[in-house]
Amino acid sequence: MSDLATPRYRPLKFGVTRVQMREGAGGVRYMVADQPLQPYARRMTDRLVHWAEVIPHKTFMARRVKNADGSTGDWQHISWRQALDSARRIGQALLDRGLGADRPVAILSENSLEHALLALGCLYAGVPHCPVSPAYCTVSQDYDKLRHVLATLTPGLVFAADAARYGKAIAATVGTDVEVVLAAGTLEGRAVTPFAQLLATEATPAVDAAMAATGPDTITKFLFTSGSTKAPKAVVNTHGMWCANQQQMRQSMPVLGEQIDGGGPVLVDWLPWNHTFGGNHNVGLVLYNGGTLYIDDGKPVPALMGETLRNLREIAPTVYFNVPTGFEAIANAMKTDDALRKKLLSRVQMFFFAGAALAQPVWDALHESQEREIGERIVMGTGLGMTESSPFAIFITNPNVKAGYLGVPTPGLELKLVPVDGKTEVRYKGANITQGYWRNEEATKDSFDEEGFFSTGDAVLWIDEADVHQGLKFDGRIAEDFKLATGTFVSVGPLRAKIIAAGAPYIQDAVITGINGNEVGALVFPTQAVRKLAGLPADAPLQDVLQSASVQAHFRNVLNQCAATATGSATRVARMHLLHEPPSIDKGEVTDKGSVNQRAVLKHRDALVQALHGGALPFTLIPEAKP
Repeated sequence: MSDLATPRYRPLKFGVTRVQMREGAGGVRYMVADQPLQPYARRMTDRLVHWAEVIPHKTFMARRVKNADGSTGDWQHISWRQALDSARRIGQALLDRGLGADRPVAILSENSLEHALLALGCLYAGVPHCPVSPAYCTVSQDYDKLRHVLATLTPGLVFAADAARYGKAIAATVGTDVEVVLAAGTLEGRAVTPFAQLLATEATPAVDAAMAATGPDTITKFLFTSGSTKAPKAVVNTHGMWCANQQQMRQSMPVLGEQIDGGGPVLVDWLPWNHTFGGNHNVGLVLYNGGTLYIDDGKPVPALMGETLRNLREIAPTVYFNVPTGFEAIANAMKTDDALRKKLLSRVQMFFFAGAALAQPVWDALHESQEREIGERIVMGTGLGMTESSPFAIFITNPNVKAGYLGVPTPGLELKLVPVDGKTEVRYKGANITQGYWRNEEATKDSFDEEGFFSTGDAVLWIDEADVHQGLKFDGRIAEDFKLATGTFVSVGPLRAKIIAAGAPYIQDAVITGINGNEVGALVFPTQAVRKLAGLPADAPLQDVLQSASVQAHFRNVLNQCAATATGSATRVARMHLLHEPPSIDKGEVTDKGSVNQRAVLKHRDALVQALHGGALPFTLIPEAKP
């Protein structure tokens, strides 16, 4: 085992470690990587054709077969040659239907081989597609967000995996003039097209001509933002954006272009393709670098995490991506699961997380298992990006990563650091940045400044002001920050991270309250692990669990711990309440990736916030420590 004072890491090359800076007016600064962006493909389909010729029989994508009882069986593989052949056939079927940007393809379903092949067919034919959040169909009760998405897109074809799960949503929202394609099942009273019929279409020279006519400015897909207090916006994604971003990733993370065990990157991945992390970042890196993606039907929730662990005991990834709750479950499992630890760590070169902060105890547990199994640590990569940046933008420069570190810009992306209300906003300009939002000129205009930089709304600080080459760290979202009645600014992002870290592993997220008030409060969404603290039956209602004496005592200690390190009213949480009602996807409080939307929660739970600060909310926790 390595000396914890000087930890040893599995070797990983960092592509950008130095930057160039220039000064602007009014305290504005500009930052770029010290290396240029190298040439990249004109369109992602060029990479598909390339790999289908170079490694035709290698697996492009695989997914376990779904059994009739809902369980999963052996892996079904799609080779690179099969992927190209299917893309040409499906692309021909889409051309035959006259589809295009004004009548794109809407994909309502979760990650699947059919979803992947349909998306490739769209790419090949030059027909934009939109992966829609499955939760808008399967969790939502009113389908309002689904209606908004479809009204924005006006699709000419809607695909769903099966009638049983998606039929009700389709019946409620999809007009009878829109063709519905199903991978399985039928819809009562409505004609549908089997997905197999698209696959059976004979490709003609017309589809190859359509592919040849596409270029960097051709729209590949629309990805909707999660939305906060406003309706989700459709981010325009083009071939040029996607290809530029994949080359940027390859230069910032050279491991993606390396041949490991004779092949490109291998992923075992559950991240949903309607999000840019899963659909652009991860699917893209496989497509661009000739890798293999094993679709993981698991998810970092108690009912599905077992499937993820099963897959990781069988398939060894070369790079592994997840959100903090996923890494938390893996860290806990690796403590006792020898088979998981051995397989997962056998050839993985880098872990990578995005989303909320990764609590230090989770980080420590991962490192402990790694050192125990392989005698060294795996670098935990992280950075900053967004749907509008395709998404990769900023990445760390060395293995010594701490919570909140972001790093430096990827090659070809210029950062503009702008003083805003006492903070520093980071803005983007580069080939990977979207041209705007589909059919929303007002939102597009509002998102770019006078120099053409995209305004992210993310605030940053220097990791070390004396050494700009170490790069930036996260300082929250400017729109989330607020003032107390005293005029003191509350920096929401760092305070949330502090609460989550102090309460790990029992806090999913914390929503900071107190706008224009005298003190800061917090509404806490607990994780399921909190049930272990209560000593109640496993099926006890969550409200009873949260109101139990042991759980209340634990979180009061968390609150005391946070208060003890506070430096003033803006960093001291004066009251806290545990929420038994989970965040609502219909109200935009949470995405299906698990990210909680602060503004939406505050909007829809305003009465609860008022009661919290008015002293009328039962089971409100107050710290014992003095400020």
